Amino acid sequence: VQLQASGGGLVQPGGSLRLSCAASGTRVGTKNMAWYRQVPGKQRELVASIAAGGATTYVDSVKGRFTISKNNARNTVYLQMGSLKPEETAVYYCKAVWGTEESWGQGTQVTVSS
Repeated sequence: VQLQASGGGLVQPGGSLRLSCAASGTRVGTKNMAWYRQVPGKQRELVASIAAGGATTYVDSVKGRFTISKNNARNTVYLQMGSLKPEETAVYYCKAVWGTEESWGQGTQVTVSS
């Protein structure tokens, strides 16, 4: 299983970005998928998840601003982020989980700054 995250970059506070996580060697439609973020010196934080059946969860701080979704035909998971805040500057990672196994993507940097 390989996951390729992309879409990060520099955005002003209040702006939007869409992250993508393209999977190979597996089907996102059969896996529980998630986005995490990590700031240097801090633990990796779960941001949002989407189950194989489509149910979604979000950390409280992003509810109403972020949306996780997936396109099974493109085998890709997305994280649409809006109203971004400077404190959300981090490396964002996607993860696939199936049974007791998991696989991480390489991460994409998101910088929220004016």
